[in-house]
Amino acid sequence: MTKKIKKTNAARILDGLGIAYEIKTYAVDENDLSAVHVAQISGLDIKMIFKTLVARGDKSGVIMAVIGGGDELDLKALAKASGNKSVEMIALKELLPLTGYVRGGCSPLGAKKNYPVYLDARALSLEKISISAGQRGMQIILSPQDLIRAVNATVAELIQ
Repeated sequence: MTKKIKKTNAARILDGLGIAYEIKTYAVDENDLSAVHVAQISGLDIKMIFKTLVARGDKSGVIMAVIGGGDELDLKALAKASGNKSVEMIALKELLPLTGYVRGGCSPLGAKKNYPVYLDARALSLEKISISAGQRGMQIILSPQDLIRAVNATVAELIQ
């Protein structure tokens, strides 16, 4: 008997755009929500897992950066790409009110508002990437080009 997977807003957005994707579920470890751990327990390659980080620019306001799961965001590079003089990460307590998502389940798709999304250029070298489906324990696997189209992402060099 197969368990029916409840679709998230992120998946429904992709359905509405006619974008093909795959959903991968895994057991959640509340003690370790890191992308590296997600790779270990899901069987996905860490190189294909991309995490969504939420920041605030001094000019643009809230923005999202989608970078490799094992990478560090370069705030100066994100500021430059987004037309800001400076960018800082939002406080964790702001994540849910701003996006509707919790830590470990933040997706660039389906947030409360359509924030500008910046995708690290390294994603383009991959056939498929994996992003959060909008809840812990669920990833969406799709082509980087389809993610760019779905969220109107800007591609830029974003990691240190």
